Amino acid sequence: MAPKSPSPGKSPKSGESPSPPGETPARGESVEAPLVADTFDDASDGDSALGIDDDQLSSESLRSSIYNYQQENGRMYHALSKGKYILPNDEDENQRLDIQNYHFLLTFEGRRCFAPGAETARRVLDVGTGTGIWAIEFADEHPDADVIGVDLSPIQPDFVPPNCQFEVDDIEKEWTWSQPFDYIFSRMMVGSFSDWDGYVRQASDNLVPGGWIEMIDCLFPIETDDDTLSDDQAISKWIKLLIEASANLGRPLTDAKHHEQRLVDAGFINVHRKTFKWPTNSWPKDRHHKEVGLWTLANIGGGLEGLSMALLTRGCGWSKDEVLAFLTQVRKDLRDPRIHAYWPIVVVYGQKSLA
Repeated sequence: MAPKSPSPGKSPKSGESPSPPGETPARGESVEAPLVADTFDDASDGDSALGIDDDQLSSESLRSSIYNYQQENGRMYHALSKGKYILPNDEDENQRLDIQNYHFLLTFEGRRCFAPGAETARRVLDVGTGTGIWAIEFADEHPDADVIGVDLSPIQPDFVPPNCQFEVDDIEKEWTWSQPFDYIFSRMMVGSFSDWDGYVRQASDNLVPGGWIEMIDCLFPIETDDDTLSDDQAISKWIKLLIEASANLGRPLTDAKHHEQRLVDAGFINVHRKTFKWPTNSWPKDRHHKEVGLWTLANIGGGLEGLSMALLTRGCGWSKDEVLAFLTQVRKDLRDPRIHAYWPIVVVYGQKSLA
């Protein structure tokens, strides 16, 4: 049985601050405190504090229709603009994306997004919608909004809310929507764009004055709040290789650290940055982060091959067998509660000037 997925939080009422208590309304940053590690008898200890372990994490895939794909190293990838996106679009990856959606909900304690304008937006664009789960759930919760999800792969369901629709398109090409949006959202798109500044410019050009943009991404490299992460560990070598491969392919995984500044440089106002943490496993003592870590194992650990294969074969010239052999070592480190590592998660949002 999987851990209970979090329920979406209530939308803030008119006039209420959409930000957590303590954050100033001006441009600022919200950062989580250092994580304290739990104590384990050995690296194979289960999670008695939660009454569950990572082997119990599972999710039934919600999306199964794949119309366009390319076969590569035993996985399926998008056909439109072939080779741009480094993650598969097959059933295993679709299941991981739906797990990831719940992972974010748990991390954000039920919130889907943070930009103040999201709650009142009438036209919404979900960039890189994937399985479409965020767009569908947002449309359900905001019946007055028209939500468009766009992706390179047509892997979204046919039966969706009447105010939700999906389009197959390459967002790096010229945008052709005839009407501007009130809110543009993207999540986990780092490594997908060769020109993030160009993306921000196109988003700004397609926002109404006063409209909002929000970008949620994973920061690279992974971090630790103590000395349990070292360069000789397979997990550290893996992260360095992914960064190297993405740079070789012209779509660096390290670009998300510049999101805040690129919004400022593009003229956005009311720019905010929040950071969260995805522990690699259940090593934190804190119950919330412990559960987030279990979902990290399901999300990252469970999708390790799909997350690594295209990057290491295309960007580093490895063979499929070399990747699979290496990942056995990485997987072991990901599950080791003695390694107190985490992925920083960054949320950046800003408002287009009214002028």
